[in-house]
Amino acid sequence: MVLGDGVHDGAGGDLHTLDAEITRCRACPRLVAWREEVGRVKRAAFADEEYWARPVPGFGPGDARLLVLGLAPAAHGGNRTGRMFTGDRAGDVLFRALYDVGLASAPRAHTADDGLRLYGTRLTSPVHCAPPANKPTPLERDTCRHWLVEELALLRPTLRAVVVLGAFGWQAALPAFTAAAWTVPRPRPAFGHGARVRLAARDGGKPLDVFGCYHVSQRNTFTGRLTPEMLRGVLREAAGVSVG
Repeated sequence: MVLGDGVHDGAGGDLHTLDAEITRCRACPRLVAWREEVGRVKRAAFADEEYWARPVPGFGPGDARLLVLGLAPAAHGGNRTGRMFTGDRAGDVLFRALYDVGLASAPRAHTADDGLRLYGTRLTSPVHCAPPANKPTPLERDTCRHWLVEELALLRPTLRAVVVLGAFGWQAALPAFTAAAWTVPRPRPAFGHGARVRLAARDGGKPLDVFGCYHVSQRNTFTGRLTPEMLRGVLREAAGVSVG
């Protein structure tokens, strides 16, 4: 299912400005030190490459109807390539599924300039810097939240569905949805694969459908906790809602 012909061009308008501002952020000392150390030391397989080693902005068109929300860039994936989910095995799984359901122009993302396009879909994360052991602290999550709130606000005119990958992303996203003028039910909905909750817009605008999906981490995909069929199923359902 193709959601339209929106093409990634670094986003557009104010979203492009936001992306540029994100790449200059140095608010979390531990994350700054880690991302830059990884960029200096490098993995042997990428020793000849120049690492991005900065915050990684969202990827996808500024008029996206579907948002896929992860956790944080991988040290030798997004932190190396400068693009969300690009250059690591988790990204391989995600882009394959996006391609299979008609949301991406290619089944694999190699580099930030590989020409891959997303259709009506944008990728982002609640933490924009690669964290040690893939585990941001609660303070780092909360410090980074304003970027997600601003991104949601800019996407709000067209955004109709969000797929949240993993419990960390779910916990980080719910306060951001509230700050971006959607109403999150009380008690807060629990994360689970296949979870779905509809958030009303406080200004009377279009509601937002939020879907839970296990993260595309190697731990989940290697053990079979998340299969390609499961991932495609959630993406397909969310894509259908977003064009409804």
